[in-house]
Amino acid sequence: MSLNYETVKNWPIPEAAQKYTAKDTILYALGVGSATQNPLPPEDLKFVYERKLQALPTFASLLAGDSSWMADPKAGIDLNKVLHGEQFLTIHKPLPPEGSVIGTDTIDEIYDKGADKGAVMYMTRTLRDAVSGELLATSGWSVFMRGNGGFGGTATGQPAPYPVPEGRAPDATIDLLTRPEQATIYRLSGDFNPLHIDPKIAGLVGFDKPILHGMCSYGVAGRAILKLRCGNDASRLRKLNLRFASPVFPGETLRTEVWDVEPGKLAFRVRIVERDVIALNNGYAEYID
Repeated sequence: MSLNYETVKNWPIPEAAQKYTAKDTILYALGVGSATQNPLPPEDLKFVYERKLQALPTFASLLAGDSSWMADPKAGIDLNKVLHGEQFLTIHKPLPPEGSVIGTDTIDEIYDKGADKGAVMYMTRTLRDAVSGELLATSGWSVFMRGNGGFGGTATGQPAPYPVPEGRAPDATIDLLTRPEQATIYRLSGDFNPLHIDPKIAGLVGFDKPILHGMCSYGVAGRAILKLRCGNDASRLRKLNLRFASPVFPGETLRTEVWDVEPGKLAFRVRIVERDVIALNNGYAEYID
């Protein structure tokens, strides 16, 4: 399918505004598995209880966005062959548990891997408080467009994935559960792709049952880093980047493996315990030590 580089690169994406409530913040936390035991320990309770509520940092990645422009025929994007490749997040200021925000999306670059290899588009969203104008977060992501390679662009300059240390055991690990109904909860935060709930749709793309949203797994990874290196304090996480590697099925256990790089910086990956498969790779995080 033909992609018009200049048209897409300069697409006039309008700002998106969103008001979110404490209920939305709690629903997101439940969607990424923040309440899998009873009673909940205080360090987890604060993410799902309106009293002294804290927003999980990764919630910022979901707010004030609209990708509907990609379906415009003028863009030439083959949506049937689009995959979420990577996710990046920088937290500038802790996300309030409720508020109004404005998201501004930009297309950074589109790399042409070749007609038989597809293309990769990198995008960035700045998230600002709608009242004060303060910059809260900068999120980014890559979109692997398998059907749009060979448009005549360059493959030079694509960001390299962050290396995970080889040859030594991780410095810390933690196993976090996902529940069989995890995807049905997470989708209520805004991603209604039927792939994650409808067995027939999942079967059409080669899965014997619905898979978990990649961004749900991303949220679980964020919770793991909070627990392992941030004392479960949402205000201490500053950056969370990773690459999506393999699908996760709701109900599987996610093991986050961490390697300390230097004070306040770490590499990580996330393994599916039951199948010994890497789900999230090339992870990098920064936090207040």
